[in-house]
Amino acid sequence: MLSKAKIKQVHALELKKHRDEQQAFVAEGTKTVIDLMGTFACEWIAARPEWFDAHAYQLSDGERIEADRDELHRASLLKSPPEVIAIFHRREDDLRSADPTQEWVIALDGVQDPGNLGTVIRTADWLGYTHLVCSPDTADAFGPKAIQSAMGSTARIHIHYTDLPAFIRSHSEAMTYGTFADGTSLYDLPSPLTAGLLVMGSEGRGIRPEVAALVTHRIGIPRYPTDRHGAESLNVAVATAIVCAEIRRRAH
Repeated sequence: MLSKAKIKQVHALELKKHRDEQQAFVAEGTKTVIDLMGTFACEWIAARPEWFDAHAYQLSDGERIEADRDELHRASLLKSPPEVIAIFHRREDDLRSADPTQEWVIALDGVQDPGNLGTVIRTADWLGYTHLVCSPDTADAFGPKAIQSAMGSTARIHIHYTDLPAFIRSHSEAMTYGTFADGTSLYDLPSPLTAGLLVMGSEGRGIRPEVAALVTHRIGIPRYPTDRHGAESLNVAVATAIVCAEIRRRAH
């Protein structure tokens, strides 16, 4: 039985202040929960008995709670109740391990939409990036919408929140690329591109001036044809995917 206290805990963790206090977050759905299992410490996991029968071999730690459909529905933060809900505790990721002189690191400057953030995490995972450095005002990667959008990829990406200008200055020897409307075409960059810092700005204002001043290479995604009047800008998650894929293509 899923108690009222545990249902209340799930709904409390919808708010960032409670996630920060408990250093915990909610995950829902089989794919997400199974992927996170083993990477993040599980406090408890609730599902119907038949789900536990089917997935027992994939589970590690955490209290197991058999729940019926109504209890899962009352606990869920989603419109459609999932088969499984779990509470995980965050891990400590060492910012010093994010070294753009040795590998490509993605930096997000004030990206507000948690769905876009989750998609960036999923894209980074697909393309083999392992570190995401975020400004403090970037959306919380452990909020429910970001966790759902990432579809379990949060387990494989080290996510750091820090002062972005200070991080860039501390790696002044690294090549720092930022996306701008007037930047040099991404497709005109030299090859290979083996390491560096890629800065992506927020959906509304782009890269803020104090960060832009530290960018050594201003790049852009050209519109086709170049003289065509069309969309004003690209969604930040889409733009990140395009740039990250091109960087990987030029890595060899």
